[in-house]
Amino acid sequence: MRLAPGDLVSHPGDPGATRGIDRILPAARPLTRGLLVIGFALLTWAGARVAVPLPFTPVPGTLQTLAVLLAGGMLGARAGAASQMAYLFMGLAGLPVFALPGAGPAYFLGPTGGYLVGFILAAWTTGSLIPRLKGFGVWGAAGAFLAGAISVHACGLAWLTVLMGSPVAAWRAGMLPFLLFDLAKVMVATGVHAGYLRWKVSTQH
Repeated sequence: MRLAPGDLVSHPGDPGATRGIDRILPAARPLTRGLLVIGFALLTWAGARVAVPLPFTPVPGTLQTLAVLLAGGMLGARAGAASQMAYLFMGLAGLPVFALPGAGPAYFLGPTGGYLVGFILAAWTTGSLIPRLKGFGVWGAAGAFLAGAISVHACGLAWLTVLMGSPVAAWRAGMLPFLLFDLAKVMVATGVHAGYLRWKVSTQH
């Protein structure tokens, strides 16, 4: 059985619906998909625990974006986005899963609210682009992860601009301090994804 590079979890109707773990464990598809969605939601929660407050911006540096990118790259667009929706629902329900103190709907009105909503778009974007760019190898995967990271910042900067009243101030507070950090996360996500693909090929033999 030969598996093509692509999603860890696939979905009926998707171009890659016969890829990934669904072909390895066909009898466990619903259970496996659900567990992986929950697992990546918890991984995003864990990424929020690694938070570095910065004195010149209300937005902390975290490892959440890495978890978000991996969710899209490993689970695919739908399941990746679902994992981030599950993560946000945890916070909406009052669980302390976010990087800053607080939870509930009011938390989304704070400085990180746009980034949190962007997690869903980022996972979807990454998961959608990975199979479409697979012909470009590791560079295609890197491009997909970079697009996902940009999606997070686009949503975050949009909301910061509303709060700060200035796109320049939002750029300085919400983008410039994190450029190198997020590029490093894109590189790590690309490496992890490449390792996953090598592992997947090895399971065919």
